[in-house]
Amino acid sequence: MTHHITSRLSMLIIALALIFSLGSCTKAQLDEIKKPATSAVTPVTPPPAKGTEYTLVADKDGRLIIDASKGPYKGGDIINLKGNFSAVYISNLNGAAGNPIIIRNLSGTVTKIGNPLWSGGSWSTAMNFTNCHYIKLGGQTSRSEFIFDCTTKTGRDAYMDLTLSRHTDNFEISNITILNGGTGIWAKTDPIKGDLSTYYPNSQMENLLIHDVSISGTYNEAMYIGHTALYWNLTANAPYYGAQSGFTPGQEYVQPIKWHNVKIYNNLVKDGGKDGIQTAAMDQLEIYGNEVTNWATEHDYGNNGGILVGGRTTNTNVHDNYVHDAWGELFQFYGSGENGATHIVRNNLFRDSQGDGMSLRGTANAVIQISNNTVARVNGVLLRVNGYLGMRAPQIVKGNAFIQPRLSGATIYPNAYIYTENGGTVTEGTGKDANTRFATVAAAGVDIYNFYLPKSGSALLTTGYRKI
Repeated sequence: MTHHITSRLSMLIIALALIFSLGSCTKAQLDEIKKPATSAVTPVTPPPAKGTEYTLVADKDGRLIIDASKGPYKGGDIINLKGNFSAVYISNLNGAAGNPIIIRNLSGTVTKIGNPLWSGGSWSTAMNFTNCHYIKLGGQTSRSEFIFDCTTKTGRDAYMDLTLSRHTDNFEISNITILNGGTGIWAKTDPIKGDLSTYYPNSQMENLLIHDVSISGTYNEAMYIGHTALYWNLTANAPYYGAQSGFTPGQEYVQPIKWHNVKIYNNLVKDGGKDGIQTAAMDQLEIYGNEVTNWATEHDYGNNGGILVGGRTTNTNVHDNYVHDAWGELFQFYGSGENGATHIVRNNLFRDSQGDGMSLRGTANAVIQISNNTVARVNGVLLRVNGYLGMRAPQIVKGNAFIQPRLSGATIYPNAYIYTENGGTVTEGTGKDANTRFATVAAAGVDIYNFYLPKSGSALLTTGYRKI
C-alpha cells in the first residue's frame, strides 16, 4: 500500500513540474511542442483522376481518324472502340504520367482492326499512333477481344499492322492478337530534316511495354522495335549502315533517337517471314517469358533472328525465353559495350534451328554474361562469337548446356560447341560453373518433350535451362 501511495505522489510531482515548465514557456515554444513530428507524416499520392468514357465506331468507309489536338481527350479517359475498323489513325493523344488514356474494346464485344483485302495503295497501316504519349492499348481481359486482322494479299510486305511513330512513347500494349499483314508491331521515330528533336542525342523515347500479345503470320518482322539504321542520310532521306568514312561528301547525316526502358514479355510470336522479336537503338531493354517459333519462313539470311538484340543497344537482359523450331538463327546480338554497358543472356531454351544457335557480333567491346542456357540441335554451331565489329573482350560463358550441333551430319569438332572468329574470345566457367557439351540429346539425358529438362541421372547436372 505504501508503495502505491509513493508512486502516485511521484506521478503528481512530475505532472505539476510539467505544468509549471509549460507555464513558463513562450507561445512560440508551446506551438513548437504541440507540432507533430514531421518524420511521422507519410505523403499520400492521390489516385489517378477519373476521366470520361467514350465509345467510338468507324465511319462509312470503316475508318476512324482522331486528331486529339482538336478533341477533348485527357489523362484518365477511356476510349472504347466498338465493332470493325479497316484503319485507325490517332495523333496528338496525350494522357499523363500515372494517368494514361486507355484504348480498348467495348465490354462484351470484340474489336477488329485491319484490312484483310489490302493489296497496295493508301491506308497501308491498320492502326497508327503519331506523337501520342501515356497510352494503354488492348483488350479488357484477354487477347481474343482486340484483334488485328490484316492482309494476306500480294504486296503485304509494305503493310504495317500497328505502328508507333513520331515520338510516340510511354506506351503499353497488351492483350491483343495480330494476324498476318506485313510488320506486326513497328515502333520508332525516323529523323526529319530540320526537326532537331528527331536527332540523337537531343531527345529519347521513354517507356514501352509489350506483353501478353500474340503475333502470327506476318510477312516481315513480328516486332520491329527501335531504329536499325546506324545513321540517317537527311539529304537522301535514307538509312545508312556503314562507317562515317563512307559518308557521301556534302550530304548531311544524323543518328536516330533511341528508346529508353523497354520491356517485352509473355508474348507468343510464330509463323513470321523474317525476324521474330527485333530490337535496336535502346538503353535498358528486358526481353523475357516469350515463346518464339517458326520465324524466317522467307529464308532471308539478313533477317532471320528469333530474338535479336540489335545495334546501339545498351544494358540488356534476355532471360527465360523459349525459342525453337525454325529455319533462322535462335538468338542474335549486335549490342554495344559503350559507357560500361552490361548485357545478360540467362536461362533461355534455344533449340532446333537450321542455322546457328546463338550468334554474337557486338560493338565497342560489349561483354555478355551468358549463363545457364540450353542451346540444342542446330545445323550450324551452338555459340558463335565474332569480333569483326569490335566485340573482342572475352565473353563470360558459364553453366550452359550445349547439345548436338551439326545436325547435317558433319563431323562434330570441339569448336562446333563454341566457335570464335575475327578476334572474338570467351572465358568459360569452371567447377560448378563449367559448361557441359554433348554430341547427342541421348548423351545429355534430357526430356525433349518437356523443355529439355534433365531426366533422372542426367549428365546435365546443374547446367542449362530450367523452366520457372
